[in-house]
Amino acid sequence: MNNNDIFKKLRVALQLRDEQIIEILELVDFRMSKAELGAIFRKQDHPNYMECGDQVLRNFLNGLVIHLRGTKENPKDAATVIAENNKQVQATAARFPKDANIKNMPAGKPKATGSKPSGTKPFKKTATKKPAPKIDVVEKVRYNNGKSKK
Repeated sequence: MNNNDIFKKLRVALQLRDEQIIEILELVDFRMSKAELGAIFRKQDHPNYMECGDQVLRNFLNGLVIHLRGTKENPKDAATVIAENNKQVQATAARFPKDANIKNMPAGKPKATGSKPSGTKPFKKTATKKPAPKIDVVEKVRYNNGKSKK
């Protein structure tokens, strides 16, 4: 597991967005653009993939400690910070109805909203075709060995 994988897993586990990660990095006076951050989160085979160095991950972890715990002068409770972040994520999800509908769907079968009435039977195959007999192609080939017919 490399630094990129660790960074991705922390991002998903804490539900952090790019802007929040940049703010966390700025807490320890480490500047990084959104483009550089996006390059770190790309797949390895992508042409714009960038390896996450030890310095970037170290600064992110130090900034994360300050973000979650606060400083000695101004301590915070990590659980409240994470709860506030979850509320922000939920508020963002409420703005996009497509995502909200997926979460609110019942666990059973989804109802079809097609043009067919619900009383129709599903399509059945009535007759099955027998496969055509296999013909050996090798038997049809004639070898002339370079000799022409006269």
